[in-house]
Amino acid sequence: MEKRYSEYTEYELRQEISQLVEKARKAEQLGIVNEYAVLERKMVLAKAYLLNPDHFKPEEVYEIEGDPGRYFKIDYLNGVFAWGVRTDEPHKEEALPISLLKQSESM
Repeated sequence: MEKRYSEYTEYELRQEISQLVEKARKAEQLGIVNEYAVLERKMVLAKAYLLNPDHFKPEEVYEIEGDPGRYFKIDYLNGVFAWGVRTDEPHKEEALPISLLKQSESM
């Protein structure tokens, strides 16, 4: 039975991320787009478990990693997921792994 990322040690998470990077690189080279996308999402989730959710605050706005110029306002946190809205879609609540959020310079 596979362990959940929440049960991994920091070392195990870093090992998993390294393996996922390598698998994603191979999938990209082979043109297997769906597999590449799945592996990318797994990497984002594994990276979220390396971060401290206490460093992310409700009501603050963060830039979305990999989506320049798009921002996310946190309403609340649940584990390693930040629930809130994109500032350009304020009526559509969603959850993003905290690893996709970065401190904004411009907001």
